[in-house]
Amino acid sequence: MSFNTILYEVEDNILTITLNRPDSLNAFNGEMCSDLIRAFDMSDADDDVRAVIITGAGRGFCAGADLAKGADTWEGHEEALEKKKNIGDGGGELSRRIFNSLKPVIVAFNGPAVGVGLTFPCAADIRLAAKNIKMGFVFAARGIIPEGCSSWFLPRLVGISKTLEWCYTARVFRSEEALEAGLVRSLHEPEDLIPAARELAREMTETSSAVSNTVIRHMMWRMLGASHPIEAHRIDTLGINALGVSADAKEGITSFLEKRKPNFPGRVSKDLPDYFPWWEEPEF
Repeated sequence: MSFNTILYEVEDNILTITLNRPDSLNAFNGEMCSDLIRAFDMSDADDDVRAVIITGAGRGFCAGADLAKGADTWEGHEEALEKKKNIGDGGGELSRRIFNSLKPVIVAFNGPAVGVGLTFPCAADIRLAAKNIKMGFVFAARGIIPEGCSSWFLPRLVGISKTLEWCYTARVFRSEEALEAGLVRSLHEPEDLIPAARELAREMTETSSAVSNTVIRHMMWRMLGASHPIEAHRIDTLGINALGVSADAKEGITSFLEKRKPNFPGRVSKDLPDYFPWWEEPEF
């Protein structure tokens, strides 16, 4: 399947999705949103994909929403308000799709990331960045509010005080501040960024069960909203009972005892435990 706004490349079990509107610093529009959601649908269905990396083409990661319409950027929302209907936030749809990914997700910020270009990456598992790039939650300076479900993700990543500081001021900061706050894991020279992201993806998948990683991903993210440890205990029990007798568990123990690299037979497309997914997605 071809895309107009992104590149989709699978190599060594790693999918690299590249935002590909370099002439506009990969500004986000409706087509890009649709392309990214379709890319994650394809990734989930492909057992050859073990991890996903998102990066940008050219000088930027994503300059935020495409403002080519100027003051009419939000055209249509006023009519929706009059009819008491909502127009879904595209950044939020993408963030929710990334949240539901069955594969680990890494973002590699190769250049400036502002607005929606910084909110949807909050739904990824890990973020890396090039040194000294510009970043910003600039919404208040545009008279709007942060979208992309960032009011759920961002405080969980950096805490409420840093979240509000960045959002109240709408200032542009550098990736060094993002590292200090915990928004990104590490900083790299531009030429080292993608190799570092690929090495991290390799470490996450080469000796780990793909089925285990899928269940772990959703256990950890979804337990962030749990009201009591008993909820985690229930899921832990279901997981140990189901996966403990799986072919992957047998291979994991056997390869450990034989001091060799495991060759897990489990496939995410058909071997997830019966209780997965255990949650109920709320309606929008």
